[in-house]
Amino acid sequence: MAQDTKVRYSDKDLEEFRGIIEEKIEKAQQHLELLKSAYMNDGNNGTDDTSPTFKAFEEGSETMSKEANTQLAIRQEKFIRDLKNALLRIENKTYGICRVTGKLINKERLKLVPHATLSIEAKNMQK
Repeated sequence: MAQDTKVRYSDKDLEEFRGIIEEKIEKAQQHLELLKSAYMNDGNNGTDDTSPTFKAFEEGSETMSKEANTQLAIRQEKFIRDLKNALLRIENKTYGICRVTGKLINKERLKLVPHATLSIEAKNMQK
């Protein structure tokens, strides 16, 4: 009789991935806090220089760094959201299954990119 069970990672594997993901979420949230505090403190770096050229340069670079920090913060928030979604997939026991091919995503890939939803095979098909 053919087995009709879905291919999935074992509970032991899922627990290992949960640990990796929770650690990454913690680090990512700390990084996000740093970005946000850098953004909040950007406006006051005490450059009361008399040279107008220097002042304009400082303001320009301040705007650039605020934009860069905002972009990094947005990217970091998305990364955290992706990691939290991966935790949900662990709960549902669908973690590590490629959403295109339905095959298991390589363990090494998941250790490097724990929020991956595509196998390398499926990713290459998108190119």
